Amino acid sequence: MARLLLIEDDPAIRNSLLRALRERGHAVAAAGAAMEGLQTALAERPDLIVLDLGLPDLDGRELLRMLRAVSRVPVIVATARDEETEMVRLLDAGADDYVVKPFTAAQLDARIRAVLRRGGEAEGTPRLTVGGLHIDPAARTVTLDGAEVELSPREFDLLHHLAQRAGQVVTKRELLSEVWQVPYGGADKTVDVHLSWLRRKLGETAQEPRYLHTVRGVGVKLSEPA
Repeated sequence: MARLLLIEDDPAIRNSLLRALRERGHAVAAAGAAMEGLQTALAERPDLIVLDLGLPDLDGRELLRMLRAVSRVPVIVATARDEETEMVRLLDAGADDYVVKPFTAAQLDARIRAVLRRGGEAEGTPRLTVGGLHIDPAARTVTLDGAEVELSPREFDLLHHLAQRAGQVVTKRELLSEVWQVPYGGADKTVDVHLSWLRRKLGETAQEPRYLHTVRGVGVKLSEPA
């Protein structure tokens, strides 16, 4: 059983999902507006939040940013938009997954279980070390030569995925699928931009790499400095 928070302003949808998710064994609290949802999230500390974007008092994207500033609770975004760029934007903003409206309670429940399963796997994942780079998946922290590196959720996921395959070339298509959960091509620029941000935070550039090495036409490789 998971403790869920459903932030949805439509009473009919909210009540239908509340009933269906409770029937599937979850303990579910609900909020009909963004600020009410934020207060409930901080007070109740749910295992996962299902967040609708079309809220009456605040855009759901802004609420997602507010949540990410104070909590690492997994968030599944419910959206009516199914464009790839919108999906990538939501995942970059800190969402762990998304469902496109209309969706069934069974589909949402499957997404919830998958996100929580990934979180449980991360807690049991050992720390990774590549040269002076140390990554703690459970705490989601990174240090470089003893100094903490402040990364966004997506930057951390990108670095962690590359560290799990240290010394191997990882394609952009794999990164989009595994890190952004976008199982098709067309958004390579998103990977390039995040790699650029990550390089800057690691104190290197594409022209003078230390850890992140681009293999032209193939992908990127994380390896310890020579």
